[in-house]
Amino acid sequence: MENKAVFIDRDGTINVNVGYIDHPDDFQMYPGVIEGIKLLKKNGYKIIVVTNQSGIGRGYFEKKNLDDIHHKMKNELFENETSVDAIYFCPHHPKDNCNCRKPRTGLLEKAVKDLDINIEESFIIGDRMLDMEAGDKIGCKTVLIPEDEEKIAIEMDESHVKPDFICDDFLSGVKWILKN
Repeated sequence: MENKAVFIDRDGTINVNVGYIDHPDDFQMYPGVIEGIKLLKKNGYKIIVVTNQSGIGRGYFEKKNLDDIHHKMKNELFENETSVDAIYFCPHHPKDNCNCRKPRTGLLEKAVKDLDINIEESFIIGDRMLDMEAGDKIGCKTVLIPEDEEKIAIEMDESHVKPDFICDDFLSGVKWILKN
């Protein structure tokens, strides 16, 4: 395995989580995300977005809506002279019991295979414990950026894993990654 990567959750990590985003106008990137992605890429990391999008499986929006949102995200990154290397998403309803919905590792496993990722040199950044659990299961280091302190406290009490690092914003998480 040749490449190191940072897997990044989308809603609540890259962008403000406003529920089921079904239109590009609702996509608002957090401050520091573009700068953080630039730093990671400059330091040789593949950037891989891994996101649960059960709104498709629930019938709230179509895949085209998701494609339009990802197009907007990629354009914002491109306009700021950076990019992501891949986007993997789970469109399934939680009751579908699929292998790709985090905290399961199907999305990450596919990325590892597709992009020749050395998981031991890789990280995952997310806002929920399901991101941390997926990272722990596959064997990468984990960075938690809790968006909802009360919800994450409950999730942490119920989880069998602990994040490797907890921070307040994306850029702080990236700086920790670059030190480790």
